[in-house]
Amino acid sequence: MIYKFFNNSQKAWKAIYEEISTAEKSVYIEMYIFQNDMIDFNFIKLLKEKSINGIKVRIILDSFGSYSLEKQVILDLKNAEVEIFFISHFLHRTHRKIVIVDEKVAFIGGVNFHQSAMLWKDLVVKIKGTLVSSIIKSFAKIYSECGGKDTEILGFLDNNIIKNKIHTWLVEHSPIRSNFYLKQVYKKYIGESNQKIVLVTPYLMPKRWLIGLLHQAVLRGVTVDILVPRKSDSYFIDRVNYFFILKLSKLNVNIYMEPEMNHAKAMIIDSKNAIIGSQNLDYLSFELNSEIGVFFKDKIAVMHLSKIVEDWKKSSQLFKKSEYKLNIFDYILHIIISLFYKIL
Repeated sequence: MIYKFFNNSQKAWKAIYEEISTAEKSVYIEMYIFQNDMIDFNFIKLLKEKSINGIKVRIILDSFGSYSLEKQVILDLKNAEVEIFFISHFLHRTHRKIVIVDEKVAFIGGVNFHQSAMLWKDLVVKIKGTLVSSIIKSFAKIYSECGGKDTEILGFLDNNIIKNKIHTWLVEHSPIRSNFYLKQVYKKYIGESNQKIVLVTPYLMPKRWLIGLLHQAVLRGVTVDILVPRKSDSYFIDRVNYFFILKLSKLNVNIYMEPEMNHAKAMIIDSKNAIIGSQNLDYLSFELNSEIGVFFKDKIAVMHLSKIVEDWKKSSQLFKKSEYKLNIFDYILHIIISLFYKIL
């Protein structure tokens, strides 16, 4: 298995753009947010050009996340023979971010396609090797549900893909299909940890079972570090984040506040196991959204990922609950969230 990590939006966009530029056969994309506002990496224009030149382009977007994509842009893509679908389920979102080029190279992580994320930190992994077939099969499931008719893509649904779970494998999570595999992975590896847990998330709204697991880990002597941006892309989300930051810090969980927006989603367990993907540590990702991630046991991969996160931690500041003062809005929000959590 060959893989490479990218630790911010621009690096990931550049790698994806260059890979699509060299596509000779096909480009498959599944994305939560896809907007027509990107300056240095105009994916809309590139995908139209590739399709016009005979490259098969298939795109699946979430209807909520990509609601601002203009109708004219969608029409232009379709006129260029790009096949594009929008997924719309009540309460359920496809939050996955997948790009597959020539059925040989795949990208998975947290990066969407919109200009406002240009300066964000993030995590994306580029993959070559046997795992790509599993990623295509995962894409094909959603493609089939959307009504896609491309027999080559649908053919992957019938393939008996050899799954090598020794070092790396795909984690698919789809509450709409009652597949809560992401939750199973977090429960298993946090529950088995005996040294250190590192979590990275932009949005922190863990359910009680996850808070309980982290507390139990602390009680048995495991160090638990969570990296969260000091300011995310939403003031309201920041207030929610701080509610749980305060709650977790009282349980002796170490919260590292990053000075810049970090949209990455990762978990590292005992420097031996790791997962990166599209999942946040919130109710939506674990209970409602379709998510996808890559799980690593490969020592070199985990080491590289750990190095990225440790570098982020060096520029972060350890949260001290004694230095944080609640405002009126925080008190009101705390009451609302506390009531909400009693029914979760």
